[in-house]
Amino acid sequence: MGDLEDISQHVSDKISLVQRMLDLSVIELPQHKVKKLELELFAITKLLEDFEECVNEQKKHLKDLQDIDESYQRSLKTVHHMKGNIPLHIPRKKDLVNGNEATTKQSDAADTQQPQAETVKKTSKTVVKEMEFVTMAEFESIPQYMRGRVSYDQLNAVVKCLNTTVTAKYNILHQSMKTLTNHSRKLQSRFKEQETKDTKGQFFVVDEDIREFTQMKVDKRFQGILNMLRHCQRLRELRGGGLTRYLLL
Repeated sequence: MGDLEDISQHVSDKISLVQRMLDLSVIELPQHKVKKLELELFAITKLLEDFEECVNEQKKHLKDLQDIDESYQRSLKTVHHMKGNIPLHIPRKKDLVNGNEATTKQSDAADTQQPQAETVKKTSKTVVKEMEFVTMAEFESIPQYMRGRVSYDQLNAVVKCLNTTVTAKYNILHQSMKTLTNHSRKLQSRFKEQETKDTKGQFFVVDEDIREFTQMKVDKRFQGILNMLRHCQRLRELRGGGLTRYLLL
């Protein structure tokens, strides 16, 4: 801005000088005065050209700043959109499982969907595998007749329910008897009775386990969601002894 003001003042001074010389032109000027007037006019022309170049350069700078501002506003809008539309199920690592018994239940699995991913939880004896959340692409690949009115979030709420159940179950299974309460000992005994040669090395739950550790209703709708999870290759069923075992894949 300082350069423009300096140029403007200089041009103004030159114009004033020429104006005075023109005012004196009513009388005949000596040749050297005429020559000087020509030089002053030439200098003013050059200054005006420099001034115009400076103005054009400032316009270019202004355009660049406007482009930067527009880019910033677009980025800011994108960030606000991302902040307000964070997916409910973002894969994240989970802490190691401690040795305490998991006895608390979910208040409502459909209303308390928190992001988590397929993880391996460590204990002193073994690891507990959890089911990976269904991606949106996988959800959209499920046939419409199978999906019905089940939403993406409702499907992953069942995934979370199954993960809660399998974690609580195997946390109890891998503890020593003397560290368990009477109720947990009964559960551990039942868990072991339900195991077969086909479930060796596998992680599975049954309907009774889901009722024990969550508040999810094991009804017709729940069974329909399990069909969707089988379609997405998250689990498979193993029947026998009057039980349906849901094996995590």
